[in-house]
Amino acid sequence: MPTTAAPPPITPPRFATARLDALPLDPAYAEEMAAVLADPVLYGFTGGEPPAPAALRVRYERQCAGSPDPGERWWNWVLRVRAAGGGEAGGELVGYVQATVRGSRAEIAWVVGTPWQGRGYASEAARGLAAHLASAGGVRELVAHIHPDHAASAAVALAAGLGPTGEWEDGERRWAASVTPPPVR
Repeated sequence: MPTTAAPPPITPPRFATARLDALPLDPAYAEEMAAVLADPVLYGFTGGEPPAPAALRVRYERQCAGSPDPGERWWNWVLRVRAAGGGEAGGELVGYVQATVRGSRAEIAWVVGTPWQGRGYASEAARGLAAHLASAGGVRELVAHIHPDHAASAAVALAAGLGPTGEWEDGERRWAASVTPPPVR
């Protein structure tokens, strides 16, 4: 009797990297994340402006409710710097990663607040996200869209194993990669 794979869960499983804990998004993070996302410089390539805590809470509530399309998952994580010694309490939030998962394809994005940029957090988080999606989410193709002048974001995409393609969408270059699931042990 043929079986079909169960769709990935609505709430994404948490994951960790060497220095970061990626925690599933929760509206309770809105106030702290509003401070992380408060620098207008963050919106230079993507447009928009820093969100107010109340507006961010509403957005997080909508994102946590999930996509209205049952074949699509909105997976979002906040990034918390792990406290020295690896304790559960952790340090401050520094950014987020997200993936829109449809079947075996995920469109990914990342943002690290300006006070924490230049420390390798975005690259570390994007690599961790790629590995996590391959192992926990059944993803085999990653896609990101990056403004052609955003060198830092291009470097993060390269670190995560993505490469530029000849495709464009809304003035941004499509980056893509095939990912391999981890070996079964």
